[in-house]
Amino acid sequence: MFALVDCNNFYVSCERVFNPKLEGKPVVVLSNNDGCCVARSNEVKALGVQMGAPWFQLKDLARQHGIIALSSNYCLYGDMSNRVMTILRDFSPNIEVYSIDESFLQIDGLIGVWKSYGEMGQAIRQKIRIWTGLPVCVGTGAGSKTLAKLANHLAKKRPEFDGVCDLTSLTEMQQAEYFASLDIGEVWGVGRQISARLRSMGIENVQQLRQACPKQIRLHFGVVMERTVNELQGMSCLELDEVAPANQQIIASRSFGAPVVTYDELRESVTSYMLRAAEKLRRQHSMCSAVHVFIHTNRFREQDAQYSNGVTVPLTEASSDSRRLVAAVLHGLKSIYRPGYLYKKAGVMLLDLTPAAVRQQLLFREENPRSDKLMQTMDLLNREYGRNTVSLGSAGIQQRWAARFESRTPRYTTHWDELPHARS
Repeated sequence: MFALVDCNNFYVSCERVFNPKLEGKPVVVLSNNDGCCVARSNEVKALGVQMGAPWFQLKDLARQHGIIALSSNYCLYGDMSNRVMTILRDFSPNIEVYSIDESFLQIDGLIGVWKSYGEMGQAIRQKIRIWTGLPVCVGTGAGSKTLAKLANHLAKKRPEFDGVCDLTSLTEMQQAEYFASLDIGEVWGVGRQISARLRSMGIENVQQLRQACPKQIRLHFGVVMERTVNELQGMSCLELDEVAPANQQIIASRSFGAPVVTYDELRESVTSYMLRAAEKLRRQHSMCSAVHVFIHTNRFREQDAQYSNGVTVPLTEASSDSRRLVAAVLHGLKSIYRPGYLYKKAGVMLLDLTPAAVRQQLLFREENPRSDKLMQTMDLLNREYGRNTVSLGSAGIQQRWAARFESRTPRYTTHWDELPHARS
């Protein structure tokens, strides 16, 4: 039996916890460089603003309706997410963190503590609200993860559920009525193309797909959709992933806050991105055998000269040492940099990842234990005292190119100098 807990409008809700004046007002959270809407309050959704809408296109609408725009505050969102996940582990030892604001729980055998799965869901909502201030919805009493997703959707959209939809509390006829009201596109993993093909077969809502023959669906769509139908019928086909699989590649990239022209500034940005990527690499106990670097201009500024290029640099042996990875990526950057262009974005990728425990040594080359210890110390200091406490000189200091966060709120929970002030 599964439950899905999902935070409502997570980024906006995090901001409202520390600024209650935002309650009931139209609020958007913007992406890096304050470019696009990555989170919207219900008030903004009611105005028809779509996810990913460019902010510059919404300026008139914002003035008309008083939309408040905030820059992304990822330090705050990440910390609040960790607090929510910690609370969820008090309810079940088996939890899959699906995203920053969403988790599956396996709840078999836990019903004895509560009268029903619905009561358990309300207990989860109340504890998270009291301990963090965040609103969540819970889909529970589901025999599969796909059904838990749909139950959560109903909990959000149907006021009669009061934020918690317990499928076991519904009769088969009630479930059929609710599922018949849901468009086929609401099913987890059913995108536009599959939706269009299903509609051409006369399957337009969730209940119709639920009643379909799994074998027939497999003939037309393959084993993945067959599994989806089985999940809709209550057969669990997707296990709980309690440990997130290691990334097969790691990417770090960002648009610049201001156009970059010089090689020195590109070198600083690429170094910074590689340091961040290398930190992630070590965190998942992996090494990489190749690095890729890319740069490009702003394709939306047609009046500017355009240039885009990238190069992959293989390493002589797999490594997770920031110094070696930075040296390799800067070697690649030198080969693709061309002067005279206004660069908008740069990024790095770590490729061919392998577990650090099974590293292959070159013949006659001895492992350098000091490298591992140095990187461990570097990571520890940066965790304890803040990112970039210890860095490489090629990352620079001023970083004029860094992304803009002109309307970012304080990092209330992770920086001592940005703690919220209490007023009596």
